[in-house]
Amino acid sequence: MEHLQQNFSVKYSYNVFFTSSLFKANNPLLNRFLTNAATSGALKKILFVVDQGVADAHEHLCSEINAYFRVHTAVELVPEILIIPGGEQVKNDERYFELILEAVNNYSIDRHSYIAALGGGALLDMAGYAAAVAHRGVKLIRIPTTVLSQNDSGIGVKNSINYFGKKNFLGTFAPPAAVFNDDRFLTTLSERDWRSGISEAIKVALIKDQMFFDWIEENAPALVSRDAAAMNYLIWRCAQLHMEHIAGADPFESGSSRPLDFGHWSAHKLEYLSNFDIRHGEAVAMGIALDTVYSFLAGRLTALESERVVNLIQNLGFDISHELLRFSGENDPLLMGLEEFREHLGGELTITLLDGVGKGTEVHEIDTRLLKQASLALYNRQRELQQSKF
Repeated sequence: MEHLQQNFSVKYSYNVFFTSSLFKANNPLLNRFLTNAATSGALKKILFVVDQGVADAHEHLCSEINAYFRVHTAVELVPEILIIPGGEQVKNDERYFELILEAVNNYSIDRHSYIAALGGGALLDMAGYAAAVAHRGVKLIRIPTTVLSQNDSGIGVKNSINYFGKKNFLGTFAPPAAVFNDDRFLTTLSERDWRSGISEAIKVALIKDQMFFDWIEENAPALVSRDAAAMNYLIWRCAQLHMEHIAGADPFESGSSRPLDFGHWSAHKLEYLSNFDIRHGEAVAMGIALDTVYSFLAGRLTALESERVVNLIQNLGFDISHELLRFSGENDPLLMGLEEFREHLGGELTITLLDGVGKGTEVHEIDTRLLKQASLALYNRQRELQQSKF
């Protein structure tokens, strides 16, 4: 039979800018970007969606945004700044997603205009999803405010909300127009949120860059003591490695391979099982520990390499296990995480393990006997550490 075939490619390009005090009147970076990205003849607007926690920590933020756009007029600032709760709740309750769509409609935000999402990774995910589906795509500017979002989730191409009790069940692959990493927002982070994002740097170093892993080991004390220079470098290098991966053969994950989710299959399940009391970065740290020890037990990693990884995680202040990760048998809820991970990717199960520090490898099956050994070893080690503190 006769048929028609169409082939085309679409080029995506966006910048991740690093700055400090983005909304100071004497910082032209954002206005310069908006001016250079101008579409001839189009009236451009910008709608800000701001994380409530960030607005509370930076009490003059909304005033600074308003003052900035009185001085810099490349686009028209929408008079209402949406203040929305941050954290995973914003992805669990679709009313926040609907609030953004209502604002897009009420303020006539079109495809030449921008939604600027300012906050942690969860808010960026949700706002990015709203931007991607409104008018089939409103331009998105991300302004990440946590370590985790500045070095990982905020600089990628994914947007999502949770649905059916599953993390990121609804979502899109839609690159941002630009990302602005402002280190001023890191200064007000809690200890948990400062530390949490470091786990993603450990992850990408373990699967891609041994020298970066060595650097994190050497600079762990500085990172724990909140040394700004050390953290800025960690964020920059981690973001660079993530962006290099995104530029590879499968940026929109059409296959079943997802090496950047090393340590994540159990982390996603752990977040849900804990009702999100465990931060994403904390769950990822435990997931990295679990998959590292499993890699050792499977003969892929030496005992010394495995110990280096687990020690680093602990030295940075992370727990390496949790009661919910205490693998108990074939019907354990943790195993559901494996199946949900396979289902989320489509096709066969694909898990990244380690063949060495800096060497990720993909496998398509997991030995539950070894998984149980790994989980119990880490659980017992965590319990002994906790008991020694009393």
